[in-house]
Amino acid sequence: MKMDLNYLKKLIRILDTSNVAEMEIEEEGTKIKLSKPKQKIIYGTATSGIPIAHANFHNENNVNEATEDSIKVEISKADLSLQRSENLIEVKSPMVGTFYQSPSADADAYVKIGSDVSSGTVLCIIEAMKLMNEIESEVSGKIAKILVENGQPVEYNQPLFLIEKD
Repeated sequence: MKMDLNYLKKLIRILDTSNVAEMEIEEEGTKIKLSKPKQKIIYGTATSGIPIAHANFHNENNVNEATEDSIKVEISKADLSLQRSENLIEVKSPMVGTFYQSPSADADAYVKIGSDVSSGTVLCIIEAMKLMNEIESEVSGKIAKILVENGQPVEYNQPLFLIEKD
């Protein structure tokens, strides 16, 4: 099999933008193994008391020194988890791939915030290895939040939607 350079670049981009450290794919007798170096992670606490993790500090003695952006990201994630209630169901990605809200670029999105869904309703498509995989709702309810942008790479088990259960 002749290796498609664009396909390889896409795999590298997916690996690079995810928290996945290693990826191995075998297709038509060709095996590809991609991995990235392990990052050193140092934990600290922001002034708000919310734990934060940083990778690749230049000076390990300054554990509590963090950029404002990284603190905001961690606070936003904490706020999101506080907003979840028993009534909100998280729909997670079953695979690594690219998230699409509609079946084609010129088509309407499968769902929008406020859309009513039932079990089996198609919510989005995850493209993985040039295969389009429809992701369906497992519960009935209303779309409370869409957590991913159209065309964005997603990781396995990454939250995609919050559905307010009926």
